[in-house]
Amino acid sequence: MTITVRDIVADPSLEVRIAAGHAGLDRAIRWAHVTELPDPVRWLRGGELVLTVGLGLGSGEEERRAYVRRLHGAGCAGLAFAIDMWVREVPPEVLAEGEALGLPILRVEGGTSFIAVVETVADHHAAERTREQQHVLTAQDAMARASLRSGPAGVMRELSSATSGESLLSDRNGMTSIAFPQAEPPWHALVRSTLVRRPRGMTLLADGEATVLLQSLGPSGHTLGWLALRRPGEVTPYVRMLANHAASLLAVDLLHSRDTRRALYHARAPVLLAALTGRTRPPLTLPPPPWEVVCLRGPDARRSMDHAADALTEVLGDTEAAHRSGLCVVQDDVVAVLPDPGGTRLGRRLFSALSGLTAGPRAAGACGARDPDDLPSALERARQVATEGYRHVDEADAWSLLRSMVPDEGVRAFDQAVLGRLRSHDARNGTELAHTLRHYLDNSAQVEATARDLRIHRNTLRSRLRVAERVMDRTLSEPRTRLELWTALSLEPMRCHDGSWHT
Repeated sequence: MTITVRDIVADPSLEVRIAAGHAGLDRAIRWAHVTELPDPVRWLRGGELVLTVGLGLGSGEEERRAYVRRLHGAGCAGLAFAIDMWVREVPPEVLAEGEALGLPILRVEGGTSFIAVVETVADHHAAERTREQQHVLTAQDAMARASLRSGPAGVMRELSSATSGESLLSDRNGMTSIAFPQAEPPWHALVRSTLVRRPRGMTLLADGEATVLLQSLGPSGHTLGWLALRRPGEVTPYVRMLANHAASLLAVDLLHSRDTRRALYHARAPVLLAALTGRTRPPLTLPPPPWEVVCLRGPDARRSMDHAADALTEVLGDTEAAHRSGLCVVQDDVVAVLPDPGGTRLGRRLFSALSGLTAGPRAAGACGARDPDDLPSALERARQVATEGYRHVDEADAWSLLRSMVPDEGVRAFDQAVLGRLRSHDARNGTELAHTLRHYLDNSAQVEATARDLRIHRNTLRSRLRVAERVMDRTLSEPRTRLELWTALSLEPMRCHDGSWHT
């Protein structure tokens, strides 16, 4: 609470009377200052109650009027004259100018000294600082107690009450976690647009005549969320102190919640690992099926699992589904088992939330599972399609999926059984029977189209096909022969240019 000119006039311990400028009685007094300079403006900062015996007023009427105008222009709270041997009455032109400008002109009478007026103003400000400090201490204690009783929501409620403002808590993605007292006021849009830049430390934003204080939460370099506080007018040092205290309490709670959440996922990881590898069928704490099994491939599985635990709450919210989802490490890959109602592809959102991190995954594969018996095969298929970015087996090319799922040994054995004779003949004679058959089958066994594709005469093509049938001792008119040949030739990209196989 500020002290005003009206308070000085009403103080019974002072003999100070209002002589003119009644309209300015509610001007706030920042300080009381004694001066006899003809032009004290350069030494003033605004809000002063100027005390004078009248020596610097000037000798002429216009000079005195100009003196009053200069004080008014400098933002002074008022002008007080000591009525004694120097000035018996306030000059009428000073009274007239003060009344016209609404600048209070005061008479300090009787035994009241300037020192008494200055001490009254100083004592008020000292008492006000003491009250504000006590208010801060009381509010800090209330926030600490609320943190223990009701967590972040209690801290936000006490902060809003102590500062007469509105508060907002956002997660590290800028999504609103808690808002008090109003769920979604218009100023939240200002906060969200600012959070796109992910500011660190404290930021002040102008919102009309109000100010929004934005404070990042978390240790240096690790933003866990943001606290926003909006209140009318400017943000005072005491409001900053309260916001900093609330930010510390909220950061501790977020860190504790994060560490507790991570520990929970790590504790359940061995049970999930046993189910994914098919060793046992232990009781699972997963959400109800169906599930999406996501294989996250990155440079540091341990750190990626911790980051994934954090990101699950962002993707699913602070829900039971997030708490019951599973995480574990399988052969240096982080595996997440998420709820998948209606094919929601939550794995894509999880990968997106993690991919921006330095130690985040660079690839992700996903596959659906309908019951615990499906988990091992779903994991294997998810790992096989984990390439650059996020990829679900349902979105993968069918033949690419077949190539990725057939073991190398099986591919080599199948190729030898179907194409072995042809490859040996081509190697001995420098022919291209296998290459010709690939184009022939790709063109649906059409001779004219294949000949154009290979840029050879159709009779040359027919001759090559007859040789191929003789070498294989099989006829191309049989559907099974064409199917086996096309499958073997479709697996051919697994061969190196020198004829050896990828391992």
